[in-house]
Amino acid sequence: MTLAVEDRGGSVRFRIKVQARARREEVAGVRGDVLRLRVTAPPVEGRANRAVVKLLADCLHLSPGSIKIAAGERCAVKLIEVAGLDPATLHARLGLRPSSVRGRRSGVIPEAV
Repeated sequence: MTLAVEDRGGSVRFRIKVQARARREEVAGVRGDVLRLRVTAPPVEGRANRAVVKLLADCLHLSPGSIKIAAGERCAVKLIEVAGLDPATLHARLGLRPSSVRGRRSGVIPEAV
């Protein structure tokens, strides 16, 4: 499967599923159209969310300030917004093959539940 990415003109949005309290921190691939991440931090007081932002910042070679959890702060499935990247660069830095990119008008990624 391929990661569904919404191009927002200067930023991208995509969904992730987080496994907190994992043995190690890693990008665990794509299942369906969702990027799977594992972090060692527990889902308490925002620790897992901070670990997710740090892991994505390291993988994407960006500052943590350019990565935002747009929806799903208290859920395992989250909507991530990354400023300053285009979909092709996102896929390349994550080591994924490119997917069909959704623009603003052609479709929107559903909000994380």
